[in-house]
Amino acid sequence: MVELINKVREKRTPEFQYSELFGNTFQGEGHYTGVKTVWYRAWGCNFECRGFGQEDPTSPETWVLPFEDIDVEQYKSMEELPVFHTGCDSSYSWAQKFKHLAHKDTAEVIANKILDLQPGRTWAHPKSGQETHMAFTGGEPMMSQSAIAAIMEEWEKLDQLPKYVTIETNGTQAIRAPFKAIFERLLSSGQVKELFWSVSPKLYLSGEDWEQAIQPDILADYADLCNAGQLKYVCNGTDRNWDEVEEATAMYRQAGIDWDVWIMPVGADVEMQESHQAVISDQALARGYNVAARVHCWVYGNVLGK
Repeated sequence: MVELINKVREKRTPEFQYSELFGNTFQGEGHYTGVKTVWYRAWGCNFECRGFGQEDPTSPETWVLPFEDIDVEQYKSMEELPVFHTGCDSSYSWAQKFKHLAHKDTAEVIANKILDLQPGRTWAHPKSGQETHMAFTGGEPMMSQSAIAAIMEEWEKLDQLPKYVTIETNGTQAIRAPFKAIFERLLSSGQVKELFWSVSPKLYLSGEDWEQAIQPDILADYADLCNAGQLKYVCNGTDRNWDEVEEATAMYRQAGIDWDVWIMPVGADVEMQESHQAVISDQALARGYNVAARVHCWVYGNVLGK
């Protein structure tokens, strides 16, 4: 009997937990700003980034963390939750108190749900012919590599693979063999034209530890798989912040990462961004960096799923 139960378990189709799927929107940050994009937000993260937006990111006893105080019983879905103004703006994608609101489906179901978000269930728009991009975000999507690989395989079976795939990552999770194998095959065959690494290294204002957050060797492995990407730092304009941008970038350059640097003014909502974005943008431009405004916040306001 035990043997039979084990065999049944082995044959059971795995299900993957995720926070949300959303489409009919565009990339709001960095290199592909404005490009029509569909999103898979993974559940879980190795960081919590409680320092973001705080008056003093180095003083945990002063931090204000709205996600801890929210009465989660008032909400029936992730989509109903408010944007958190301080701390991680996507705390709902990793904090245990929200886990019961996350979704759980097989790769086949997820792949088809994502196709259902698009006109004609196809990546090329039926009117313009322009390609919709696929973005895996989080949380930390590189903790969900099995899910990403399985979803890509489902689209391959349907002959409906996205040509452009973005992974929005903190750059600390090593590539695992199954993930590497499927993307090597899809990229070499031309079925996927680009795997784009949007790496947002966590500096001191995140509240995370430098030694854990800055991992040049891991990014070198990312670039070895596909050398297309960006370094996207969240900045508050302090001297320490700019020093860390330069130090981290120098370490990445030494590891062979030649991607453009984008600077994104700290702020989970429109109001916070508008209070200081001009000054930080000018500072970024003076240093020769690109500016990544959160355009989706301006267009759609402070809401989830956009």
